[in-house]
Amino acid sequence: MGGGYDIELFTKTPDYDLLCSICHGVMRCPVMISCGHIFCRNCIMQWLKRQRTCPCCRTEVRGKLYVLMHKLKRKINRLDVKCPNEQNGCPAHFALVHSQEHAEYCAYGAVPCSNEGCPAEVLRKDMCDHIHNCRYWRQHCHMGCGTLLHPENRETHNCYQELKEDYAKQLYKLKQKANRMETICCQISRQLQMMNDSMETAQPAADTGETE
Repeated sequence: MGGGYDIELFTKTPDYDLLCSICHGVMRCPVMISCGHIFCRNCIMQWLKRQRTCPCCRTEVRGKLYVLMHKLKRKINRLDVKCPNEQNGCPAHFALVHSQEHAEYCAYGAVPCSNEGCPAEVLRKDMCDHIHNCRYWRQHCHMGCGTLLHPENRETHNCYQELKEDYAKQLYKLKQKANRMETICCQISRQLQMMNDSMETAQPAADTGETE
């Protein structure tokens, strides 16, 4: 995370002693170095990578690099801030500590469309309408017919009619199979009858031969 909080985020101008002299924002995770000056932790850590002196008084930083200022951090977290989505119409004000919690459900926050392939970002409060009208919307028919619905066929899709037509097709195929089976059975029956007649014709001749 970068430097301090933007001053414009707060409903009232923060006190000067809450500002970081490196980034000029309200201190984020304030820490004090050995000379007593206080900065954002990330700001002073980046500064000390380049030089080991205080950016305010130029005193050499000795011993432990910094001390966390928990009391000051709690004070900053209690400051009243505006929603970052104020420009989108969000009127909410809340303590800084609740910023992340608010951002997760803010109705005026921009979020990506959940329809695969759609590049749009829409305000959370408008997402339901967008998804329903989005040209990338796809969903299988909830009646279980297997049809993949999209904006072009969603309104005209008649699940009952399609199931009825599919049933008629399947029934027609079954009837065709039954007719073929019936034909095969008739052919087998005729062949068996011919074999039986042939055997009955041959039997008397065999009996006559035995008598002689």
